[in-house]
Amino acid sequence: MATAQAKAGRREWIGLAVLVMVTLIISMDMTVLSYALPFITADLEPTSSQLLWITDVYAFVLAGLLIPMGTLGDRIGRRRLLMIGAAVFGAASVATALSTSPGMLIGTRAVMGAAGATLMPSTMSLIRNMFHDENERRAAIGMWAAGFSAGGVIGLVAGGALLQYFSWGTVFEINVPIMLLLLILAPLLLPEFRNPAAGRLDLLSTVLAFVAVLPMIWGIKQFAEDGMTWPPVAGVLAGLLFLTVFVLRQRRLADPVIDVRLFRAPAFSAAVVMNVLANFALVGFMFFISQYLQLVLGLRPFTAGLWSLPAAGAAGIGAAVLAPMLAQRFRRAYVAAGGLLVGAAGCLVLAQVGDDSGLAMVVVGQALMTGGIAMVLTLSAELIVSTAPPERAGAAAGLSETGSQFGAALGVAILGSIGTYVYRRQLSGGAPDGVPADSWATARETLGGAVEESRTLSATAADTLVALARAAFADELRVAAVAAAGILVVTAVLAAVLLRNVGASVPGQDPSGGPADAGPAGTPAVDPDAAAVSADPAGTGGDPSTRAEQAAAEGRLDTEPPAVRIGPDSTPQPSRPAHPVA
Repeated sequence: MATAQAKAGRREWIGLAVLVMVTLIISMDMTVLSYALPFITADLEPTSSQLLWITDVYAFVLAGLLIPMGTLGDRIGRRRLLMIGAAVFGAASVATALSTSPGMLIGTRAVMGAAGATLMPSTMSLIRNMFHDENERRAAIGMWAAGFSAGGVIGLVAGGALLQYFSWGTVFEINVPIMLLLLILAPLLLPEFRNPAAGRLDLLSTVLAFVAVLPMIWGIKQFAEDGMTWPPVAGVLAGLLFLTVFVLRQRRLADPVIDVRLFRAPAFSAAVVMNVLANFALVGFMFFISQYLQLVLGLRPFTAGLWSLPAAGAAGIGAAVLAPMLAQRFRRAYVAAGGLLVGAAGCLVLAQVGDDSGLAMVVVGQALMTGGIAMVLTLSAELIVSTAPPERAGAAAGLSETGSQFGAALGVAILGSIGTYVYRRQLSGGAPDGVPADSWATARETLGGAVEESRTLSATAADTLVALARAAFADELRVAAVAAAGILVVTAVLAAVLLRNVGASVPGQDPSGGPADAGPAGTPAVDPDAAAVSADPAGTGGDPSTRAEQAAAEGRLDTEPPAVRIGPDSTPQPSRPAHPVA
C-alpha cells in the first residue's frame, strides 16, 4: 500500500517565498528596461545597433544558458549555484546601474543574463526537493509561476514609478536588496541537492546548447524587425543545425545534458509544447497591449502599468489558486484545455477594442488571457519537473524555461510580423494633405514613428496623421488577437489529446491516478524525491568510493530513484540503468 508523502513545514514555505521573490526580480528585469530606454539613449547616446543589443542581450544570454546551467546545478549543487548566481546578479546589477558607455551597459546586461540563467532552473528544481507531496508541490510551482507572471507587469509599474523621481540606474539597483536577502536566507531555508552519480559535465554539449538556442532566438526576433532577410534566416538555420548536432550527441552520451528520451513520455512532450505555445500567445500579444495603452489611448507609462495590474492579479489567481485546486479534482487534460480556452476568450474580447476607446475591454481581456494561460504554465512546469527523474530536475527546469523564451521570441516575431503587415496595408494609400512624403513613409513603419512625426506638423495635419495611424494599429491589434486566440484553441486541442491519459492527482497516488510505486510485497513504497533530496548535504562531492557508505548510513539504496509514472501503467517496463523514466 502506498504511503503518504511527507508534508512541507514552515521552513519550506518560507523558503518558497524567497524563491518566488527571485523569480519576480528576474521577470521584472525583462520588462523594466523598456521605460528606461529613452533616458539611457539621452545619457549614453548609443547607436541603433547598440540600442538593439542593450534591449536584447539579457534575454539572448539567458535563453542560451538555461539548459547548461540547469545541468550544472544538478552536478555542483542547486543551492550552491543559486547563491553563486545571486552574488553575480547583484554585482552585475550595480555595474549596470553605473554604466558610463553603451559597450559597458551591453556587457553588464550580458552578465546579468548569464547569472539569471543560474537562478531560474535552480529555483524550480529546488521546489522539487522541498515539496514531496504532489499537491503541495503543484501549489508551490503555482506560486512560483505567479511570481514570474506578475513580475513582468510589476516591472512596468516599478520602472515607471522610479523613473519619475530617480535616474535610470535605479531600475537595476532594486535587484540588489533581494539578492542580498537570498544570500543570507538560502543556507538557512533551502536544502542542498546534487546528483552524486553524475558524470563530468560535457563542455562540448554546453557550447552546442548555447550556439543552438542563441542564433534561433536572435533570428526569430529579427524577423519582427527586418522581415524575411538573409541574416535572420541564416541565424535560424544555423541554430537548427547546431540543435541537430546537440540532440545526436545527447543520444550517444552516457550522462547527457538533456536526456532526449524524456520526450518519450507523452506528458513531458505535451508540457513542453504547451509551454512554448502558451508563451507564444501571451508574450507575443503583450507587445500590442503596451503600445495600445500608451500610443492609442494616450496613457502615461506609469498609468498604463497600473491598468495592467488586474492582469497580474488574474495571473496570480490562475497560477497559485485555480491550477492546483482544479488539478486535484479533474484530469489535467480538462484543466489545461479549459485554461487555454479561457485565454482564447480573453483574446477575443481584446479583438473588440476600438481606435479611440477600449480601456475596459483591454483590462477584462488581458485579465482573462493571463489568468487562463497562467493556469497552463503552472501545469506544464509541474509536469516537466515531476516527470523528469529527481537527479535531472535542474536540466528539465532549464529546458522548461528555454521553451518559455523560445515561445516568447516566436510570438513576438510572428504576431509582430502579422501586425506589421496589417498596419502597413491600412496605410498603403497616398499621404494625407499637409503630410510630407518622408513623414508619411516614417508613419507607415510604426505607430510610434507616426506619433513622433506628428510633432513636426501643423495641428490639422498632425491630428489627421495620428488618427489614421491609431486606426491602423487598432486593426493590427484586432487581427493579432484573433491569431493568438487561434493558437490557444489549437494548443487546447493538443493538450486534451496528449494529456488524455493523465488523471487527477490524489495524495498517495502517482500522477495518473493509480497507486504510487511500491517495492516488493510487504515493503513500503519508495518516495523518489526523498531518495534523492540532499544527496550530498555536507557538500563533500560525489566521490564514487564513498557513495555506498553514505547510502548505507542514510538508510537508502544507492540506486537511481524509481520513475514517476505519467498515465496508466498496464504493462510493467524493464528498468534502464541510464534513465529510469524512459
